Amino acid sequence: MHSDSILIRDAVVEDLPQLLAFEQKLIAYERDFDPNLKTGKIHYYDIKKYILDPEIKVVVAQYKQGLIGSGYGLIKSSVSYKNPETFVYLGFMYVEEDFRGRGVNQAIIQSIFNWGNEKGHDEFQLDVYSENESALLAYVKSGFKPYLQKMRIKKSSK
Repeated sequence: MHSDSILIRDAVVEDLPQLLAFEQKLIAYERDFDPNLKTGKIHYYDIKKYILDPEIKVVVAQYKQGLIGSGYGLIKSSVSYKNPETFVYLGFMYVEEDFRGRGVNQAIIQSIFNWGNEKGHDEFQLDVYSENESALLAYVKSGFKPYLQKMRIKKSSK
């Protein structure tokens, strides 16, 4: 497979069934990293709303006639004491297992970088579980650097 055979394009509403399936695969994968996720079927995103919103960039990776990956970029406001005032937040980063390690995630991220730059942004942020080593490596490969670690504890009052 050559990388030029993979098309990165804007998502359309007709992609929704596959994108909802990606979301469930992503959630299933991340359950091992997050004991606070509720059991049963949950949703992280309102994907249809994101696709229809011109201020959110939802992209898919397509190989032949099938979708193999996804991601989005949306403009968020920073907290009042941080610069810049706004930044592009990346989420819904998913690539089908058979296509991982082939540059698909990098191409999705680059598409979102291009969109963010066109919108006048040069700050890009995302969240990743600290134990998700493969995702961490992929994001570092794209130029991201860790800068904040969220911590948690569960303590009984007994």
